[in-house]
Amino acid sequence: MIPPKEPLPPILAEPTKLGQEISITGKWIPIKQSGWFRKSDESKEILKELEDIHINAKGHAGVLSTEFNHGVGEDAVIIHQVFKDTDALVNYFTKTGTDHLDALTKIAKAKLHLVRGTKIPALAIKLLTKNVPGMFGEFLFGYVKEDYKRPDQETAIMVTAKWTCKPDVLSHLEDLRYWWKRVGTDAYFMEKGLLRFEVYQVIGEDALIIHETFKNSDELKFHLSKGTAEKYKKDIEKIATPECYFFRGPVSWTIRTYSKFLRLPATYSNQGSHFTQPGGSMSDGTW
Repeated sequence: MIPPKEPLPPILAEPTKLGQEISITGKWIPIKQSGWFRKSDESKEILKELEDIHINAKGHAGVLSTEFNHGVGEDAVIIHQVFKDTDALVNYFTKTGTDHLDALTKIAKAKLHLVRGTKIPALAIKLLTKNVPGMFGEFLFGYVKEDYKRPDQETAIMVTAKWTCKPDVLSHLEDLRYWWKRVGTDAYFMEKGLLRFEVYQVIGEDALIIHETFKNSDELKFHLSKGTAEKYKKDIEKIATPECYFFRGPVSWTIRTYSKFLRLPATYSNQGSHFTQPGGSMSDGTW
């Protein structure tokens, strides 16, 4: 089937309110892994180093949010940070980031980091790719319900993923956009608890970054088993493969098991050290 060309529906065509904010969600693992998180000496050292980074990050006015979350069932840390703009990002990584990088890279290695924004300037890309394997996504379409209100952090689950088109003579990028457009359009009405749905075009690749926020674990379960993920999974998998899935929040054991059945390359984390500037951000939600 060749998907028809359709204009964006009004619910996905609303201009984003992200402004100049830039979000980074990524993963660090110990060089020497032992299985369960915080069991190895390297894991303990990573946590110590990240806690020091966390303390310093709170002193940067341009760092709107910072989290270092413990991996569930995996020797890993998921990091998530939101910066006010490119200047704030550059200021942070040329000071706090650089000060701690040498110590961190002696015991850990960075896995894929997904960077999102309305537009990612070349300066930010150049700085971040020096030491981290990063993919950079610029906003295409989506929606945020409840006027960007920050969801309940005790129950909300944030999902950030990358889908890459299968290699072929012809690009499947337009088809991939179409199917995720279908997901967002139907989910807006089918899934009341899917509070945020955003699609980003990865710079220089036939790939998309998808970012979603679910009100709670039950809403995520519905999405995966009966909602739009189930409805369009086969169509999307014909043309693309999931490269990574980062789950932040209280994902239940049953959902973790089910997502493995779906063959999602997922990393799960519970919230560890975290800080958000008063008022929040458009990227994670305001209050």
